[in-house]
Amino acid sequence: MFTINENYLKLPGSYLFSNIAKKVAAYQEQHPEKEIIRLGIGDVTQPLAPAIITALHKAVDEMGNAETFHGYAPDLGYEFLRKAIAENDFKARGCQVEADEIFVSDGAKCDSGNIQEILGLDNKIAVCDPVYPVYVDTNVMAGRTGAYNKERENFDGVIYMPCTAENQFVPEFPEEVPDVIYLCFPNNPTGAAATKEQLQGWVDYANKNGALIIFDAAYEAYITQKELPHSIYECDGARTCAIELRSFSKNAGFTGVRLGYTVVPKDLKCGEVSLHSLWARRHGTKYNGAPYIVQRAGEAVYSPEGKAQLAEQVNYYLKNAHTILEGLANAGYTVSGGVNAPYVWLKTPGNMSSWEFFDTLLSEAGVVGTPGSGFGACGEGYFRLSAFGSYENTIKAIERITKM
Repeated sequence: MFTINENYLKLPGSYLFSNIAKKVAAYQEQHPEKEIIRLGIGDVTQPLAPAIITALHKAVDEMGNAETFHGYAPDLGYEFLRKAIAENDFKARGCQVEADEIFVSDGAKCDSGNIQEILGLDNKIAVCDPVYPVYVDTNVMAGRTGAYNKERENFDGVIYMPCTAENQFVPEFPEEVPDVIYLCFPNNPTGAAATKEQLQGWVDYANKNGALIIFDAAYEAYITQKELPHSIYECDGARTCAIELRSFSKNAGFTGVRLGYTVVPKDLKCGEVSLHSLWARRHGTKYNGAPYIVQRAGEAVYSPEGKAQLAEQVNYYLKNAHTILEGLANAGYTVSGGVNAPYVWLKTPGNMSSWEFFDTLLSEAGVVGTPGSGFGACGEGYFRLSAFGSYENTIKAIERITKM
């Protein structure tokens, strides 16, 4: 008789955003007359930029001719895209990252879960609390954690690094030394950004202790403070301790197009074993590459027209974030984030729990957000609002919330 992977049974309920979708659908069914504004999931709403549409059309036409048709993509991705990434995302910022250290994929979410396949099950992971759920859940699925502890509302065998108002939502070094450290800056869900000095501290800590950092930079395009690092490779020594994940979803609106990449430096080793080689082996075995059409669209992101058009889109969402931040602050809410990230993190009013505030917001204002407790125990009493809606809906949502 076949058996199942019982690690899946450790996971409580559904994925956070699946739970929210079910709750909203049930409410909408009971109240079909109510207009609901969704500021919960971090999905973009602006259409693809003209430069990207042009590249997509051109690539589609190429696929219609035998002379320019493309089948399977190269394992690491097409060289035209990897070169554009290396030049614009890294070398332009003084980072030593080569094109053949970049692995193109269909998104950072997949990579953040898949990357742990090349790591031993005895590695102890450390995560921020609150945290993007995928980092924890995929390690649970792999069997790298203990059982879910209902009392603490987290998993045994995981090192949780509290991110609170007291430490400006940037974690401190844990007492127990981890093997693998997940960091996300600018942060999802809190919107906090790490300084160069703070990030350098983590790189030094990882190199000193033989730890690996998995650094998620999906929101780097939203950094407005020039002194803040966009990549962990801006730090000395990062090539020997860090893997960086990137996404085209939030900077170029590719949530429905799907494109991302992972950087695994050739200097990164476990003893004499190259993690670059391991990831290349995994990538070549389990993945057939992002479509040629999509990779050409990704290349257009780095064109002069693409850069200008996407800067406008990022500023559009940052304007939404400022509207949320300022509107809630003026209404007396305690808020943070929204300056270097498209998320605003707010303290729930009174003694409301995160889910109580979710229900109140939905029923009284018709606005959907994300309960902070869904990101971890330290997220209880907090709430995340996304700036990825339309500007008109963002204004309307804040007006509704402040009238509650």
